[in-house]
Amino acid sequence: MDYSAQLAMALPELVLTGGALILMLVAAWGGQASTRAVSWTSIAVLGGAAIALIGPASSGGEAFYGLYRADAFGAFAKLLIYIAAAVAIVIAPRFFEQTSGDDLRPEYPVLILLSAVGMGMMVSSGDLLSLYVGLELQSLAAYVLASFMRQDARSAEAGLKYFVLGALASGILLYGVSLVYGFTGTTLYTGIAAAYAGGTSTGLLFGLVFVFAGLAFKISAVPFHMWTPDVYEGAPTPVTAFFASAPKVAAIGLAIRVAIEAMGPATSDWRQIVIFASLASIVLGAVAAIGQTNIKRLLAYSSINNIGFALIGLAAGTQQGVAAVLMYMTIYVAMTLGSFLVVLQMRGADGQPVETVASLSGMSSTRPGLALALAMFMFSLAGIPPLFGFYAKFAVFEAAVSAGLFPLAVVGIAASVIGAYYYLRVIKTMYFDDPAPAFAPAGSMVESGLIGLTAAFISPLGYLAIPLLGGWSLNAARALF
Repeated sequence: MDYSAQLAMALPELVLTGGALILMLVAAWGGQASTRAVSWTSIAVLGGAAIALIGPASSGGEAFYGLYRADAFGAFAKLLIYIAAAVAIVIAPRFFEQTSGDDLRPEYPVLILLSAVGMGMMVSSGDLLSLYVGLELQSLAAYVLASFMRQDARSAEAGLKYFVLGALASGILLYGVSLVYGFTGTTLYTGIAAAYAGGTSTGLLFGLVFVFAGLAFKISAVPFHMWTPDVYEGAPTPVTAFFASAPKVAAIGLAIRVAIEAMGPATSDWRQIVIFASLASIVLGAVAAIGQTNIKRLLAYSSINNIGFALIGLAAGTQQGVAAVLMYMTIYVAMTLGSFLVVLQMRGADGQPVETVASLSGMSSTRPGLALALAMFMFSLAGIPPLFGFYAKFAVFEAAVSAGLFPLAVVGIAASVIGAYYYLRVIKTMYFDDPAPAFAPAGSMVESGLIGLTAAFISPLGYLAIPLLGGWSLNAARALF
């Protein structure tokens, strides 16, 4: 294939890389004064990368000798990643100005762009080596972002914990990659699938287990979830919103591609791992969230819980299951970003962030619009109809039943009742408890507009998008089979 045609398939990553490098130089020469220009230009770069998905980047096939896949599945995941990354950039300046007393530094949007490059490589990888390079590029930027507030001890602790545990997970993943390579003689997904089709040896089975263990860390699935609550609580809230959305989409996309393309013939083997991780994440995420007093920690366990539901669709191992996961992640990103946008509005009279669940007491009378939005996000995360979050859970359960995994669907539905408790506790605090000191007035039309937009999407109005989202997700899933 012509080299220029292969570069055209990777155009979104090239746009992001070029934009990040240029903006890094602008930040170096312009200093603090360039932050606003760098931030808005970064959003434009993300928009350019999204436009670049049209054409060969979403339908070109294999490039660079199988290392990279340009297909509809990758394009679907990348668009979600770019949207979440853009929101994380938009909401950051006001947070840093009010919280640290110092304006946002221009390195922040550059790190987001570099992380997006890595995530794009993750969802488009066709080889275990490109998988690892993309994953590490995303992770290295994430470690810095987690500890971005250098004067905040919690932020520094979050970055250090994320780095140490991330290094451990990378080692586990690399060990699995080395086992798979040793017993198949290749790192290409196509070659690995051919080896698994010939019979799963003990070595291949161990390689499969270690690879999925490494990937489980990246999606914060049980039992590799231990970093999530501390990092979510300690990292700056815009960074936490980013961690809870874009990297989750990338990691789930990567797990799907590895499971279906590289290890599809061994579905019966990895399905057991995915089912265990799914049910354990649903139960632990629900139970552990009950006693949380910090809203960011509660949302961390909520993300663990929701990843468990997404894994139910992956366990099906079918086109319908993959399409259901993509649909679930689309709705999950909207619910999560909306929830963290509300958290950004939680500020005391002095303008400093307030993160306790108790501070939400009586918010229905002091900030009725904000209380309504958060109630919608909580009900939707719990999967209560008629909100759009109900359809997300319905889609993965339907896929599991269609694949013959009826017991998994039954247990998942039963476990979702546990999770509803802590979501309802938040709503009860807002609407029925004695009012706490009122939050400071909303000072950002951008944040308020984004809250309204995400609330509208997860409302019953979101059902109007089902034909479009359903067809697009099914087309993306079909690209893997």
